[in-house]
Amino acid sequence: MADVDLNIAGRSYRIACRDGEEANLRTAAAMVDQKSREALAGLGTLSEARQLLFASLLLADQLIDKKSAQPPSPTDELAAAANALASRLERLAETLERDASSS
Repeated sequence: MADVDLNIAGRSYRIACRDGEEANLRTAAAMVDQKSREALAGLGTLSEARQLLFASLLLADQLIDKKSAQPPSPTDELAAAANALASRLERLAETLERDASSS
């Protein structure tokens, strides 16, 4: 286990994590700290608990937005690739037929 010192919303925390997870924990803490500062800037004076509450709500809102964004359908991409491949094979077959008939 590793101990990581973090600073979130102006307070220091020492958090234990598994070895190798330190960088992810620091990144997560930086995200929470950034959102807590955004909450403080947007809403003015907040208690520590409310500041962290709003930070977590802002992060959750971001996550919801990312999850609800529809990525391109893999089947659409596969269908387009299959169509392109079929067209290429048809052109190749036509070329082979022309070469065979001219020989």
